[in-house]
Amino acid sequence: MSDILPLLIEPSDLLPQLDNPALLIIDLSRESVYQQAHVPNAIFVDFKELVSGIQPATGKLPDEEKLNHLFSKIGLSENRHVVVYDDEGGGWAGRFIWTLDCIGHKHYSYLNGGIHAWIAEQMPIQQEAAEATPSSYQVHIDAAHARVDKQFILDNINSDKISIWDARSPDEYDGVKVFAAKGGHIPGAHNYEWTTAMDKENSLRLRNLSEIEKELQEAGINRNRTVITHCQTHHRSGFTYLLGKILGFEDIRAYDGSWSEWGNDPDTPVEK
Repeated sequence: MSDILPLLIEPSDLLPQLDNPALLIIDLSRESVYQQAHVPNAIFVDFKELVSGIQPATGKLPDEEKLNHLFSKIGLSENRHVVVYDDEGGGWAGRFIWTLDCIGHKHYSYLNGGIHAWIAEQMPIQQEAAEATPSSYQVHIDAAHARVDKQFILDNINSDKISIWDARSPDEYDGVKVFAAKGGHIPGAHNYEWTTAMDKENSLRLRNLSEIEKELQEAGINRNRTVITHCQTHHRSGFTYLLGKILGFEDIRAYDGSWSEWGNDPDTPVEK
């Protein structure tokens, strides 16, 4: 199947495709925002359906049964092209795309700026909830190309083949703000906070990609290595995973255990 749309799209790209039956539009905004305004035909998905919810690392990928239920409910099939967006600049949208990568579904796009950009461009909106046509989707998780676990990082922590991208705030990275048993960061990790790449004056679209890439290089994130991104629960790093793909990183993966796992394990090494 040829992709209907590229990975990064603008509202003007999506508008002529709204009635294309091969398209599946997914809205990961807050439900209250979805009820006020969403892209016509967009199916609402609660972000809680993308995470396991199991303590302490609540953001880990759910099991196949939970994902089967989600993707069948929304009507996913192998020949459908997914367009995903949210109301926060791409965190949950990126997490959704990462999940698609984990189950081997490669046909997807991200609406740049999400619902904010859509409304700013005065595109048509819908208020009534769109109804999905359910499918019988069978999930098979094969995520080695997109996902790493704690042991992988421990085994490679001193390797020059990986580059760890911490998407949390500088205060979390430095251990000033602590949301686990331990504060700080994974040894050797580099910090580039997720919203830095968003243009707050342009409906949360991505800033100039060349400038972002230069900033990442200056932060120490090496695109020529296996780039592993994480945050606290792999929500914010859903966006940075997506950003890496948009920038053409050849090997970007996510640590979905993130700091909620690493920072609550008494045996993991920590830097401040």
